[in-house]
Amino acid sequence: MSEPSAVKTRSVSPPLRAPALSEIFRALLEADFTVQLRNNRALLLSFALPVVVLYALFASPAFKRAIVLGDPEFKVAAALTLGMASIAILGYSMTVARDREKGVFQRLRVTPAPTWVIMASRLLVQVAANLATALVVLVAAHLFVGYTVFQNADSNSPGLEDYLVAYLLTFICVIFSSALFLSVGQALAGLVQSADTLNAVGRIAYLPLFALGLFGQSTVFGTTFELISRWSPGGTVETLLSGAMNPASWNSDTWLALAASTVYTVVFAGIGIRWFQWGAR
Repeated sequence: MSEPSAVKTRSVSPPLRAPALSEIFRALLEADFTVQLRNNRALLLSFALPVVVLYALFASPAFKRAIVLGDPEFKVAAALTLGMASIAILGYSMTVARDREKGVFQRLRVTPAPTWVIMASRLLVQVAANLATALVVLVAAHLFVGYTVFQNADSNSPGLEDYLVAYLLTFICVIFSSALFLSVGQALAGLVQSADTLNAVGRIAYLPLFALGLFGQSTVFGTTFELISRWSPGGTVETLLSGAMNPASWNSDTWLALAASTVYTVVFAGIGIRWFQWGAR
């Protein structure tokens, strides 16, 4: 008698599972951080340029002429503003435009990742880059020009808690300032489709955003120009950061600068979202 044939079993693969939102977000963050870290030239520029400006405002022979620009907090804030503006306007907007032309966004949109997660990941990486730039500038200010937060405080001997509050407040204001400049970069990426054209437009917009704010505490060109400079996007950021680095000087103008920067952020972000194209025409 023949033996009974063995029963053949078929392995059943587990059902496919859609990735969780946290997994998608983590994967996008890892990819975006990797791309950012591999762009060594852009990272070096974002760190080196504000440090060079910081030295020019404090320690170079031009320091005597730079005195008219404002107090030490304002000069450090100006260097920080330069770094954040370069990352957001010259870096972020160009990266978005190039990825759009290469079809990166169109490929990402057919994945399970929601569109807001795709953009939130990129923006979070840029905010982290701005925070790193702020840390580099503050360390360089302490090592090279002897500046520390709370240097012009009204109290004679600020304690450790005062310094911690000043640094924490500074980094919080860096986040608000990053949101402003990133919204400007988003608006440029929404209004200008071509990466080459955006490169030229971004450089044109970048100069007044930074240079105009330099005269927010100087009446060398008249009070009207000083008023315009103070309430320009760059001027509001510099006023906000100046108040954060010396909390004792935080006043109504600083609160108004915070409100103005929030309004700028909402307006430019609205423009960038309204006219943003995910694919190249």
